[in-house]
Amino acid sequence: MRLAGLVMDVTPLRENRDFRLLYAGFVGALFGTLMTSVAVAVQIYDLTGSPLQIGLVSLARALPLVVGVLVGGVLADRMDRRKLMLVTRLPLTLVAALAVNALQPEPRLWVVYVATGCTGLLAGLGGPAMLAAIPALVGTRRLAAAGALTAASTQFAALLGPAVGGLLIAGPGLAACYAVDAAGFLVFSVALLFVRPLPPAPADAGAPARGVRQAFAAVGDGLRFIRGHRLIVGLLLIDAAAMVFTMPQALYPALADEQFGGGPGVVGLLYAAPALGALVGAATSGWTARAGGHALIGAVLLWGVSLTGFGLTSLLPLALVLLALAGLGDLVSETLRSALLQHGTPDGLRGRVSSLWMVQATVSPALGNAAVGFLAELTSASAAVVTGGVVCVVAALAVAAAFPALRRATLAAPGD
Repeated sequence: MRLAGLVMDVTPLRENRDFRLLYAGFVGALFGTLMTSVAVAVQIYDLTGSPLQIGLVSLARALPLVVGVLVGGVLADRMDRRKLMLVTRLPLTLVAALAVNALQPEPRLWVVYVATGCTGLLAGLGGPAMLAAIPALVGTRRLAAAGALTAASTQFAALLGPAVGGLLIAGPGLAACYAVDAAGFLVFSVALLFVRPLPPAPADAGAPARGVRQAFAAVGDGLRFIRGHRLIVGLLLIDAAAMVFTMPQALYPALADEQFGGGPGVVGLLYAAPALGALVGAATSGWTARAGGHALIGAVLLWGVSLTGFGLTSLLPLALVLLALAGLGDLVSETLRSALLQHGTPDGLRGRVSSLWMVQATVSPALGNAAVGFLAELTSASAAVVTGGVVCVVAALAVAAAFPALRRATLAAPGD
């Protein structure tokens, strides 16, 4: 394979002004969000000393997010997707309430839970619209490239956000992280003002759901579509295999303290290391436009094996290398899962199918964080990580064996 075929394809950014604006706004918001993820974990651990509480606050965000995603998926197929993103992203600046709480002499735990739940609901309402808008902006031929760019931006923010977040927590304090997050959502909202309208397919435009029954019926259409496509079922299951029991983020504060003998600075490094590996994967992602199921399965296995090794080591440099390898595997699997899903879904169903995908992608990590937190309470943080890695490998192999359509899937055009 030629070197040029490995380099990330930036054509969607070069050719499409609206995608550039959406991309820039997304990065601005995401940077602050990932700083906040570190701040919330550190604050919860400082207030309670419990890894389980960190996992539970993930559920406090996930449950409202699921409700928002299901409603947002219906709305994304029935109204202008740009408008839906705008009216749900601007109110997310309410994360500033976390900054006010952090400045109090005795910060309230319930404020963290309530604010996290509200931001989850709003993020869910607008999330399917963003996923459904990408194919309309870049076209189906550029889905892998757009997916790699989006994943790269996610990981770039994940590399800098937690590291800067750790420094801010050790310096100005938690409130600074929350304030930056609020500013990031404001940047996203401003960028959306300059994106062209993004109406759904003509067959669905102007036909809003007229009641609860119609809304459930619309979600049911998406479920029936997924149930009839073995590839999409396989994509959902292998994603769950990678997430449930295999989300060590909830344990980073405990691992930094107990296994690596560090404070907030080490927590930031643990959060940032997977992002570094993912950036390497993104920079060499050109080949994913011609890849498919076998590469996806291999990437999930790399994630599980690397996390197993991470749980077994007490050497911080080796732990960071293993987390970086896990991040590389996660980047490749995320790029391929997203491209294969959108490639096989008609535009009129993309909002609802994206919403159901987001439900699975939200619930699985939240359950994973809660599960590893529970396992850590029963055993230890390192034992919980090792258990999760082994479960991931076994589950991924089982899904690959049970779904031939997943193994045969490809993004390559005939003759490539």
